[in-house]
Amino acid sequence: MISEDKQKVLDLFAEGRRKYKLMDFKGARKCFADALKIDAEDGPSQVYYARCKHYLDNPPPEDWDGIFVMNTK
Repeated sequence: MISEDKQKVLDLFAEGRRKYKLMDFKGARKCFADALKIDAEDGPSQVYYARCKHYLDNPPPEDWDGIFVMNTK
């Protein structure tokens, strides 16, 4: 069994991913930020939070397939 806090993080992450796929990067970023308020060390939420910021600053094309392409190493 997982803790109540971990379940909240998982639920927020799932909702964030749903919004991310719909290109609602602002809404997704809020979900990931809320997850990080509960567990600041949650790696997946950290990654997607950063990706949302990237896409808010640099929107993907309308036909975006959801794949993140790293341009730097």
